[in-house]
Amino acid sequence: MADWDKAIDLGNYGQSNRHWGGMHINPAVFFPTAIIAFAVIVFSLIAPKASADLFAGLRSGAVAHFDWFFMMSGNLLLVFCVVVALSPLGKIRLGGKGATPDYSRLSWFAMLFGAGMGIGLVFYGVGEPVTHFTSSMAGGPAAPLGGAVGDAQAARSIAMAATIFDWALHPWAIFAVTGLALALFSFDFKMPLSMRSAFYPLFGKAVWGRTGDVIEVLAVLATIFGLATSLGLGAQQAMAGIVYLYGITSSSLTILALIAVMAGITFLSVRGGIDRGIRILSEVNMWVAFALLVFVLTTGSTLQLIGDLATNIVNYLKFLPALSNPVGRTDTGFYNDWSVYYWAWWISWAPFVGMFMARISLGRTVREFIAGAMIAPSLLGILWLTIFGDASIAQIVAGNGADLAKASLDTQLFVLLGTLPWAQLTSFVAIGLILIFFVTGWDSGTLVIDTMTAGGRTDTLLRQKTIWLVAVGGIGVVLLLSGGLTSLQAGAIATGLPLALVLLCMCLGTLKGLLALHRDPDRSGNI
Repeated sequence: MADWDKAIDLGNYGQSNRHWGGMHINPAVFFPTAIIAFAVIVFSLIAPKASADLFAGLRSGAVAHFDWFFMMSGNLLLVFCVVVALSPLGKIRLGGKGATPDYSRLSWFAMLFGAGMGIGLVFYGVGEPVTHFTSSMAGGPAAPLGGAVGDAQAARSIAMAATIFDWALHPWAIFAVTGLALALFSFDFKMPLSMRSAFYPLFGKAVWGRTGDVIEVLAVLATIFGLATSLGLGAQQAMAGIVYLYGITSSSLTILALIAVMAGITFLSVRGGIDRGIRILSEVNMWVAFALLVFVLTTGSTLQLIGDLATNIVNYLKFLPALSNPVGRTDTGFYNDWSVYYWAWWISWAPFVGMFMARISLGRTVREFIAGAMIAPSLLGILWLTIFGDASIAQIVAGNGADLAKASLDTQLFVLLGTLPWAQLTSFVAIGLILIFFVTGWDSGTLVIDTMTAGGRTDTLLRQKTIWLVAVGGIGVVLLLSGGLTSLQAGAIATGLPLALVLLCMCLGTLKGLLALHRDPDRSGNI
């Protein structure tokens, strides 16, 4: 495979695609994923206790026995991104010489962040810092790095560093590796926009057969489980906010009504495509999130929170080696229940977020792509977590946070806003923020699943995209109402385990691709 790039052979890939029910599909990927996803739903509905026990066992087994592998994989993927970005390979332009970006940096970044973990930051931005702070004050295995018993300032430092660790560089590096690989082989080597393309330098034409089908099926299942779980959590928090704000009783009917409205908006976004759908919504959400962040900053201890931002970054870097250590941990509660769980979840999200990143990143240099996909959203995440997390911890330290500490994860954001001026208005804005993130995640996930099950095609009919929109949303709704979200979470983790190995191998394929372009400056568009 020394000269694999000289005469790329796509074999018969794409010729096995079929028109079925008005859809253009790759049956070797479409039907296995559809059957497995349907089986999970049916099993969860007809045998909720047995399914819950089975999936809980899958989750705990994967985390308990492979915690070191998840953590080590995240570390290696982060190192890969940093090394590539800083090396001469970082000058390579995705799409080759003359390729220009389709979107402004603001639009590009807004879409990257919205499709990534915007809704997760809103959900956990208050609850996770508060949880780690209270655990650190108490000490024990649940406390990050053992905590700091009775020392509020030290406990705050550890809590914020641990929270930032779970949401900053590592997860975005996982997404960036996938997005870079997909963009590179699609734009520069003219291969299908599919996970299997990144393995061509390693396996040659075998990737167009069963080997590639297995990779694709795994990626689609991970996307379905991860996305449906996030949609379920988003709907749960939005409904909790509506209940908290307006006193409306939460029931199956009200949840269905809320998701039906969101489905209608998502359909319009899908119909508008990336330019008239996701891009517009992502930009709106970026400004709304920024406005809410500025409000909390200016109505709280502004100078203190600004100072906390620099302190938190320093503490994050200080504790980074210990937090990323994969072996010999004594804080097993925090390590397994938070960090390792998150790593598995981020890895399961990688095909979904990475493919969407790739689709909107034509014309960016590799260095610019990694900075935009990893550094910039990490800094924004740190800012969000600092403002909301430190404001919440300050309430508890001051003795005014009893309700905040006791509140459930899905209502803690609204409890915090209730302690600030104009609580009704800001809580309403927060619900809107959650719902727009809900729509952009659902929309981008639909486009990605449709692409992966259509053999890398991006020009499928609207009705085909709509089927996946309804399917993913339906899975999330059914399991949310039946209490089966844990099944989806376990499914995301279970698929994340082999997918971690896939991503590590993908690094090798990507490196081979970048080196091939580096040897040909005219083709790579070096600047």
